[in-house]
Amino acid sequence: MKKILLLIIFLIFSSGIAFAQLSAGGTLYVSSRTLNLRSSTGWFARNTGTLEYGDRVRVLGVNGRFVEVTSANSSITGWADSSNFSTRQLLPGTTGSTNVREVALAGKGFDRDVENSYRLRGNFNYTDVDRMELFVLDEQQIWNFLEEGRLFFGEN
Repeated sequence: MKKILLLIIFLIFSSGIAFAQLSAGGTLYVSSRTLNLRSSTGWFARNTGTLEYGDRVRVLGVNGRFVEVTSANSSITGWADSSNFSTRQLLPGTTGSTNVREVALAGKGFDRDVENSYRLRGNFNYTDVDRMELFVLDEQQIWNFLEEGRLFFGEN
């Protein structure tokens, strides 16, 4: 009974720490390879700046699953999904034979070994995924596409 009670107290305490970091004034770290901050929580909100893996940010506000942050190293401020952040400080840049992409994936529980195990099963085709990772559009091309198609822009 004591073990269960201690476990419950530990879980409450650790979730309180995570919540405190997601509340205004808390510190988070970017866990995505790159992260575009947006002017609002809307799907088509304008890009206010880009952060890199491991960048430290301060939380300004929380709206559902979205977090408004400001970069600790620059004046970039904007909104992003909370899944793009970690409460733990992350390894910056590249180290040895590990690149930034691999570190970002490992931070989310996915590494080269996991990918290889999926590839060995033989029922996944990564050709299109690999090709999509190389495809880059600048923000103006995306805006032109949205405006020509008269697509809904979400929140402003």
